[in-house]
Amino acid sequence: MPELTQEILKEILQYNPDTGIFTWKKKPANNIHVGDVAGGVDKGYIRIRIQGRMYRAHRLAWLFSHGVFPPDQIDHINHHKNDNRIINLREATPTENQHNASLHKNNTSGVNGIGWSKGSKKWKVQIKVAGKDIHLGYYDDKDDAITARQAGNLKYGFHQNHGR
Repeated sequence: MPELTQEILKEILQYNPDTGIFTWKKKPANNIHVGDVAGGVDKGYIRIRIQGRMYRAHRLAWLFSHGVFPPDQIDHINHHKNDNRIINLREATPTENQHNASLHKNNTSGVNGIGWSKGSKKWKVQIKVAGKDIHLGYYDDKDDAITARQAGNLKYGFHQNHGR
């Protein structure tokens, strides 16, 4: 099988950059027809099988639109893994992608990097940069803690959607 290129991809699939949806231009299997929406959801991402290999749709959208696969990762700016509109996708290093992470499921404060410290009875603020936890202080007032974390986000280059 030849390596998947933009040219081969455009022969097989149609991509709508405004919706992020791929549809088949060629019939890939007996149970799939021309015009059908391509792919299925796997762990929140849309995956499409082409020439016996699975691809994540956001990477295909990048190839379709820019002619090359990204060297690193593709970040979904709005955190929706199945929103493959080209305006919602950006090239990102692993660090940049982590700097635009959703709020963790086990978060109890509602803000990344802020938690209640039982020992000090204050809001503890921290941020992780390059794998290291950086302590940003303890605060009596949650709003002050949020302000400190937002300042940390700016200082260390976190995306404006981080934690949303």
